[in-house]
Amino acid sequence: MRFKIVANSTGRRGHPAAKATIVASATIVLFCCALQAVALPLTSFRRQDQAQRHCPGDTVVWLDFRRERYYLKGQRRYARGFDGSFVCRNEARESGYRRSLLGLR
Repeated sequence: MRFKIVANSTGRRGHPAAKATIVASATIVLFCCALQAVALPLTSFRRQDQAQRHCPGDTVVWLDFRRERYYLKGQRRYARGFDGSFVCRNEARESGYRRSLLGLR
């Protein structure tokens, strides 16, 4: 069984309006996908007081880059390890990091 490939639903191949519609549709789809893939900048600090000066109205958390989680002060893994740094909680949330539930009481 053979199928005939048609350029558009009206059967007009090479029609300028059909090409413009296809290009416009592809542009919209690519633009929407590009908006979702934009990563937000994350300002990280090696010391807690530096991060607190950067975001005085926000909570400072320890961000573990390898686990993609952040820890609040008082949790066991807060400020531990070499794969993390101090950041503002809102910046961590906006960048797609999740809060760790381990150690919350």
